[in-house]
Amino acid sequence: MNQLPGPKVPLVLSYLSLRKAVGIIGFALPFVLASGKCLFQSPGLQASISCYYYTEMRNVFVGSMCVIGVFLMSTKGYDRKDKIAGILACVFAVGVAFFPTNPCTGVAQHKLIGALHLSFAALLFLTLAYFSLVLFTKTDPMKIPTRQKRQRNAVYRICGYTILVCIFLIVVGKLPGIETHVEWLTPVFWLESIAVLAFGVSWLIKGETILKDNGT
Repeated sequence: MNQLPGPKVPLVLSYLSLRKAVGIIGFALPFVLASGKCLFQSPGLQASISCYYYTEMRNVFVGSMCVIGVFLMSTKGYDRKDKIAGILACVFAVGVAFFPTNPCTGVAQHKLIGALHLSFAALLFLTLAYFSLVLFTKTDPMKIPTRQKRQRNAVYRICGYTILVCIFLIVVGKLPGIETHVEWLTPVFWLESIAVLAFGVSWLIKGETILKDNGT
């Protein structure tokens, strides 16, 4: 494969570094929040990733969401849809950070903020699934997909559908008659963690951490 002109190489590398950074933060977030809370506060998992806002890991949670949002907005793609998706993902990620989940106090204001949080979180996960299923699987029509590209697309689709399935199961787990029977398992935390890990894997691959084309 032909090498890119010199001036473009640092630019391409910076994009790849951004993608890797997004993937690393996403992949590490559930582990860092859970282990940090156990280490600095008390043992036990929170009901969801967002609930770590009310623990000693609040700054890590808020900071990570903001950094992910900025990185998502900074990434470039093939066309305008990629840019719009990045901007929306940034807005949703920042919304998740600054409109915390309902702390179950019964206060009307908290319920409103909690509803906004759930909306931002759902839209963020849907946007991340869109990245994996639609944007990342795009192929230059002027090129024949390499074996590695086909493999990457397969992983992207697995990650995207994993995120969608996790969202569906979270909704099912909140249905009356089901929530009371499964809440002791903290299903929302685990499902959100799986979705975030899928997001992280997808972006690590997009950053060419693995399954990189030969000669690039």
